[in-house]
Amino acid sequence: MTRSSNPQHRRAVGMLLLVTLFWGLSFPLMKGAGQLAARHAPDAGTWFFTGMMLMPRYILASLVLAVVLGPMLRSITRLELKQGLLIGAFASGGMLFQADGLQFTAASTSAFLSQFYAILIPLWVAWRTRRNPGWGVWLSCALVLTGVAVLGRFDWETMRLGRGESETLVASVFFMGQILMLEREEFVPNRVVPMTLVMFLVQAVIFTGLSVITAPTAQALVAPLASGAWWGFTLALTILCTLGAFLLMNRWQKEISSTEAGLLYCAEPVWSSGASLVLPGLFSVWVGISYPNEALSTQLLIGGSLILGANVVLQLRPPPPRFSA
Repeated sequence: MTRSSNPQHRRAVGMLLLVTLFWGLSFPLMKGAGQLAARHAPDAGTWFFTGMMLMPRYILASLVLAVVLGPMLRSITRLELKQGLLIGAFASGGMLFQADGLQFTAASTSAFLSQFYAILIPLWVAWRTRRNPGWGVWLSCALVLTGVAVLGRFDWETMRLGRGESETLVASVFFMGQILMLEREEFVPNRVVPMTLVMFLVQAVIFTGLSVITAPTAQALVAPLASGAWWGFTLALTILCTLGAFLLMNRWQKEISSTEAGLLYCAEPVWSSGASLVLPGLFSVWVGISYPNEALSTQLLIGGSLILGANVVLQLRPPPPRFSA
């Protein structure tokens, strides 16, 4: 039986694609939440808005998992602490560099360079293992990067390696580290929920510190709490894009290789583009913000098809079973 026909493998692929759906939904949700936050602190900088979009969801997610674990909190192991700290640090670094880099480069360039972990991971693993993952993986990498470039309307003529591009590439390296940390053999015995709680706590501390340091006033930190719409965005981000996405990722990624996972995660911009066809208009009507729907485009159809094709190739020609970090 090949891995692609193994029920556990198929289930893992399905769950990780669900993760990318949740991540894709986060983009319109975060943009809506950001517009609401801007109403309360119009003179604040971009770092403050980044912190305010990320801080509440990780605080709430940490509280939920702490309640779920209850007395089991005292049973968190040293390895669960270590893995949670590492993944939390990698994830936070990736989000922060990606958010800051976006202020200095085009959104299409950011979307393209953020997915570079899809090719960085097989290159890293090939170097570590001294093995070629096979033509199927390299073809999938090429299809994914081409699909993301088409989807984001990436233009090589406007590409330059400035601050924004450099920071986005650094973010991609951090995301690669996050993916690889889920594959390390020393962490195999770790339980998903305790480790994820540690991960969320690390992110909550980092993003709370960022929000407090960059807040123009103390009032700017608490003003959104009076908005029912802001709570609606925050709860959706917490339940779907934080608890749902990362619990599934931390549980199911270990069932496949990091190379395969990195390519699967590149489906995220397809879901994001699809969600942007419908959700912005609904949010605008709901909370009275100016956030128009995007139109169905040839780029979405072609780019999405290329990314889908990459994952079909990956399932038909997966990397060798031992091709992992």
